[in-house]
Amino acid sequence: MRVSFRPGLAAFVAGLLIVANLAAQAAPAGAPSPTAATAAPAPTPGSPPEALPAEPPVAPPSGPTRTRVLTLNEMGVYGPLPLRGPDPNGAMSVDVRTDEVVTAARLKLDYAYSPALIFPLSHLRVLLNGELITTLPLDKDGAGKQVSRTIDLDPRLFVDYNRITVQMIAHYTTDQCEDPYHSSLWTDISPTTSLALTTASVALPDSLALLPAPFFDRHDNRLLNLAFVLPQSSQPQTLRAAGIVASWFGSLADYRHARFTAATALPADSHAVVLAMPGATPPGVTLPEIKGPTVAVIDNPAAPPQSGRKLLVVAGRDQKELETAAEALVLGRAGMAGNLATIKSVDLGPRRRPYDAPNWAPVDRPIQFRELVTDPQQLQVSGYSPPLIRVNLRVPPDLYAWAHQSVPLDVHYRYTAPSTYNDSILNVSINDQLVRSERLRPQRASSDRFRLNVPLLSSIEANSVDQVGVPVFRVAANNQFQFLFHMDSQKTGLCASSATDVARASVDPDSSIDFSGFAHYTALPNLSYFATSGYPFSRMADLSDTAVVMPDAPNPQDLATMLTLLGRIGEWTGLPALRVDVVPAAKVAAAGGRDLLVIGTGSAGDLLAKWGKSLPMLIGHGGTELSLRDQRNGGAWTGLLADSRDNPTTPLGRASIAPSGPLAALIGFESPLESGRSVVAVVATSSAQLGGVLDALQDDSRVSQVRGDLAVFRDRQIDSLRVGDLYLVGDLPWYARFWVFISHYPALLAIAGILAGLVVALTVFWALSRLAVRRTGN
Repeated sequence: MRVSFRPGLAAFVAGLLIVANLAAQAAPAGAPSPTAATAAPAPTPGSPPEALPAEPPVAPPSGPTRTRVLTLNEMGVYGPLPLRGPDPNGAMSVDVRTDEVVTAARLKLDYAYSPALIFPLSHLRVLLNGELITTLPLDKDGAGKQVSRTIDLDPRLFVDYNRITVQMIAHYTTDQCEDPYHSSLWTDISPTTSLALTTASVALPDSLALLPAPFFDRHDNRLLNLAFVLPQSSQPQTLRAAGIVASWFGSLADYRHARFTAATALPADSHAVVLAMPGATPPGVTLPEIKGPTVAVIDNPAAPPQSGRKLLVVAGRDQKELETAAEALVLGRAGMAGNLATIKSVDLGPRRRPYDAPNWAPVDRPIQFRELVTDPQQLQVSGYSPPLIRVNLRVPPDLYAWAHQSVPLDVHYRYTAPSTYNDSILNVSINDQLVRSERLRPQRASSDRFRLNVPLLSSIEANSVDQVGVPVFRVAANNQFQFLFHMDSQKTGLCASSATDVARASVDPDSSIDFSGFAHYTALPNLSYFATSGYPFSRMADLSDTAVVMPDAPNPQDLATMLTLLGRIGEWTGLPALRVDVVPAAKVAAAGGRDLLVIGTGSAGDLLAKWGKSLPMLIGHGGTELSLRDQRNGGAWTGLLADSRDNPTTPLGRASIAPSGPLAALIGFESPLESGRSVVAVVATSSAQLGGVLDALQDDSRVSQVRGDLAVFRDRQIDSLRVGDLYLVGDLPWYARFWVFISHYPALLAIAGILAGLVVALTVFWALSRLAVRRTGN
């Protein structure tokens, strides 16, 4: 793919000046340099936070201030934070956006500690980025119960990435042979711990070189909320351009998730993306003459002065140029500078191949762990009870293990070897399910290595049996390998030696997992695939096989649903939807060769009704019709491939209901326009209810409840059913189909074995008879 620009000499020079002065503009006047902040003398242990040495006053930023409260979970700690024996350190992570500066921070630390300590010698140290903030004494009065302390943190110590550390210094005896593993040495930081962070906005320059900031900031771990401002009565090409940009932001947001809104007016106090054409510019936005596909960053005139709110403008003289500008933005932002760039040309390059999404691990070859982590340091830990080493893995959900019952996992690891055999172990788990425990042996000549098979239950294989009794996992979901080292103490007596924090362990980046040999074959519809990986649309990472069917006159809720779903698919694939098509319901026949994502309100809802009552569910303004079917009549072959949890028990029939409350649903079925193509429809009694579906898909605790071919959303309740017909997609060799089919019928398998034995016996008998005739001549 190739993108060309003609930003102009003036814009280029301006861009260089902006980048050169960015730090000076972003920092408040009079703020001390990072060097000065680091070199400031630390307070003496036990002194309160306000005892910090006086510093020159910091001029507050001109923008408004905001205070948000971060929970312990939002600071990267899941559950309580334990402080134990030889590794008494706990850390919390806090990031600060590029367009914000911290003006105040207050840590509310809730904790409990052992009542068996020697209290004059025991205390907690609180540090921010390695600088001591305060010490908290562990006294007798608070022992064994919940204690709460409020600590003011110096805002001058905050940088982009911050680490708040709580260190326990504890003793239970004055004996010099004190055991650091003693059970009385404990402190637990409660999940109710929180950080109140007050920040002020910093006005960034209007620079394309900063993209995707400030619209998306990688320092911000919260849900990405971004408004899209579209012309009234937007045409499909305009919606496609907006969808491309939304999918790009979704791919950047990744685990944070992204939520988009659509409007025709500028938001009052937030960043926004504006799609503009001559005569179709939001009120208050002033642009220079549009001379072609254009991308620009300007101030948001609807936001308060000095708030730093920006507009990302994607403009063109017509619909085609608007699409070109959107494609250039997601492909060529690295070549943009200044506050405006005019696009000369865009080449999208060759079409993507199936299953080559960057966020999916390749399944045609072994994949090494170095490809699954951003930094090899993530595979290393230290201490006697180190944290988990986590390796995330996404694979296509339609993998079918017809000839395999397990996935080969080849693990290499290194560790500080014990001097003798003890209880040092490595636990290997997948999705919190233990696969194997390996004892760590004393030092050998070569590094340790073992090979194991991870039992696999394919999501289309309901009757697979775990032969080794190891918990199974779903390859279709987002998977996580977990490696937990435990380094046992080598003390042989109470006073024999003192444990030192020298233990190190790592999983080698050359470790690998191999999905090659698995087939892409599955039974659809299966909404769990869509909810967890965007399948079948994400099969092509650029969505070249996907069309979004919109109502002929979409409202803002319809548009927000389309943008959010495309952003969600971008999150799953890691790529923008450069080849997605957007069609109105009236022209759906033009998209017959594609998989269809239908926003089923208005005329799109009428389209679903036109396709007939064979659909699992129809939601209209006058009522709802729901199919009730016995899927066991659907045929032996599809029954073998269905998820066992989706087997319904309802009889064949159909119910017509007139609900008085709100209702929304996800419906999956085979496309009436072309066999083998899929339709996923988002429907609701009113467009306002579509947000409930989006909320559920972005809630990691609820998304697993979406499965089958019908998921009904009522408030926070999700009911998933299998009421429609199944169909098969993918490619499975004929001999594999025969083997899978016959393996589920033991009688047929026995008969086939007998017949095969007879054929072999008769063949051998015939061959021996021929040999005897040749020898005797009779």
